[in-house]
Amino acid sequence: MARVLTLFAHPRQDRSEINWPMFEAAQTVEGVTCVDLYARYPSFEINIAREQSSLLDHDVIILQHPLYWYSAPAIIKEWMDLVLEYDFAYGAEGTALNGKVMFNAVSCGTARSAYTVKGGHTAELRTLLMPFERTADLCNMRYLAPYATFSAGSLRAENRVKETVSQWHSFLTALTQDRIDLDAAANALTLTDHPDSFLIGENA
Repeated sequence: MARVLTLFAHPRQDRSEINWPMFEAAQTVEGVTCVDLYARYPSFEINIAREQSSLLDHDVIILQHPLYWYSAPAIIKEWMDLVLEYDFAYGAEGTALNGKVMFNAVSCGTARSAYTVKGGHTAELRTLLMPFERTADLCNMRYLAPYATFSAGSLRAENRVKETVSQWHSFLTALTQDRIDLDAAANALTLTDHPDSFLIGENA
């Protein structure tokens, strides 16, 4: 069973329509450890040793957050700057994260069609998140395509929150049970365009 660490960051949880429900659902999946970074570090004083120890204890690292200015909320950048140290995560002696899996679970305000070369953002979401992929590569981790929730602001009005949360719960369950084709997931544009295509084994 894969041990999954979800690092959740949302500075305005009172306005979260889907990220918080997804984070709550993740807490019910066996094998998933959930950390609310803003709750754990309200003053941004990251405990580096604690976070590095947590990374060592898990096989999969998920950065869950809304897409802010084509990136993540500030605390994720702070966490990465401090925790992914030279000779721990990268460098001649930095082999601690070798072979681990990392990806972003991102909510986006606009539709899937906006995240294409011809769309409103003139790029695929995966391209916009390239700094995270390059970071994973530098740390010798396997980066998977982002798990993207598009049109997040309209989910409640369209009565799709429950369905979206259920799909996330199912994906996490399959991930912990080693039923996700990591090669296919690493080569996709997103993990949500054709989610069933990544399943292997039971109910694939």
